[in-house]
Order: sequence, then structure tokens, then C-alpha cells
Amino acid sequence: MLASDGEQIGMMSSYDALRLAEEKDMDLVLISPTAKPPVCKIMDYGKYKYETLKREKENRKNQKIVELKEVWLSATIDTGDLNTKAKQAIKFLTAGDRVRVSIRLRGRQMARPELSIKVMDSFYVLVQDISQMEKRPALEGRTIAMTLNPIAKK
Repeated sequence: MLASDGEQIGMMSSYDALRLAEEKDMDLVLISPTAKPPVCKIMDYGKYKYETLKREKENRKNQKIVELKEVWLSATIDTGDLNTKAKQAIKFLTAGDRVRVSIRLRGRQMARPELSIKVMDSFYVLVQDISQMEKRPALEGRTIAMTLNPIAKK
């Protein structure tokens, strides 16, 4: 049996413990029912639930949800368009999001996937100062994909 301040009261019958809790205008809460003898605590259960919910809400508020943004490229993309897509990816990475860079191979492009991998490598050169490669460019069916993580700020 524990008091509300954590101090041990000792072993007593459930009737006596309930009477003691009612005298203090608190609740008798069963902490460990499988222990021999069962462990109970005298506390204000409503206040305990309120503080627990408040703590959980505060933890959720401080939590940053990292999203996975996607940037689509083409196997025949020109340098100007590649720079524009790199700027977009930089914006996502500075916001703290992960970026997946993809190229869909169409028709005869499937015969030469190494050209698309070169496009991916040139794209990574543009964003390598603020990102690190989580997953190297790899062929997945008709798509070549790579994943970039933002570099943690010191």
C-alpha cells in the first residue's frame, strides 16, 4: 500500500485501505494486481488522468512528422529543368522532409537505364551539400528511384 506522496503505508485489508482513501478524499488505485499481496496506491485518479493526457498532448505537439516528398524527373531532362527540380527538392530538404527522386522509363528508355542513372547522379550533385543519399538510384520495374535525407543541422 502506497500513500499519494509515494510513501509506503504497509499491508492492510482492502476495506481499511478503501476507508483510508475515503478519509483523504482520494481514490484507491490497484497498481499491481498480480503481486502477492496486490499493490495499491491512494491518489486522485482524475488529476492523474488529466496530467497524463496533458503530457501526451505536449509530446505530440513537440513531435516533428517527417514527410516523404517526391520529385519526378525525365530520362531526357535538360539542365534548366533539372535545376528547377533541384530547387524544389532543396526547398523540401530544408523544411526537414525526405525526398524521393523518380524517373519513369518509357518505351526504348528501358533498353538504356544507365542514362537515367546518370541523370540521377547529376541531380544528386546539385543537392549533395544539403542532403545525403539514403537509397542509391535503383531500377524498380519501369521506375528508377533514389531517396534523399536532409543533413541534420548542428
